[in-house]
Amino acid sequence: MPDAKKHPPRGRRWSNEVTRKSDALDLDRGVFTWRDPKRIARSLKRSAEESRRRKAAPYRSALSMLTFYINRAGHNLPAARRRVLDQAKHELRRLCDRE
Repeated sequence: MPDAKKHPPRGRRWSNEVTRKSDALDLDRGVFTWRDPKRIARSLKRSAEESRRRKAAPYRSALSMLTFYINRAGHNLPAARRRVLDQAKHELRRLCDRE
């Protein structure tokens, strides 16, 4: 069997870099670690509404960032944290009149 090509080492946690330095949204520090889903949703909505660099509507940008974070965490995301973030999704929908 031929030797597999070795890829150069990637930087650790590239998804963390995306959430910290998003080109579309300026997120509040630690927004995804907060315990209050309403606070998370309000912060994401405010960030999306204030951003002039986003490519989609504010609701879609905010929901996209939240979903990105949940998906990148994958099975490493504790169940309690997942529940809070899922509740934040529902709260974001409510805040944006998308229910």
